[in-house]
Amino acid sequence: MGASEILVADDELYITTMLSIKLRQAGYAVRTASDGEEALAMALDSVPHLIVTDFQMPILSGFDLAIRLRAEHKTADIPLLMLTARGHKLESADMARTNIRCLLAKPFSLREVLSKIDELLRLKTEAVSSASIGAADSAD
Repeated sequence: MGASEILVADDELYITTMLSIKLRQAGYAVRTASDGEEALAMALDSVPHLIVTDFQMPILSGFDLAIRLRAEHKTADIPLLMLTARGHKLESADMARTNIRCLLAKPFSLREVLSKIDELLRLKTEAVSSASIGAADSAD
């Protein structure tokens, strides 16, 4: 199996560039989008393992992107790490109707972003493994 693929969506070129470099150095395959609409099209075309998205983007916000991804069968289970302006919060009900698993305020630490991505991908892998084991047990 190849490297986990991360889709980074942010309208700030500096952020997509910086995250792309660090994620590739950490062994991830990376694609970038400059707005939520482009990210949605890319995710539907080739489903990434995880998406890092900005909350405030043109055309389609990161939150609207998360809602649309959750509504599509093939992208419904992709975990999202959301980057937000300092102090911006999401209500628990909003989090529950999306796959946003983590909110990080800008400016953020690259080390913290990488740590959260590693954690979210590990949790996703464990959930898939548990589901597979549960399915095999019920088949017995």
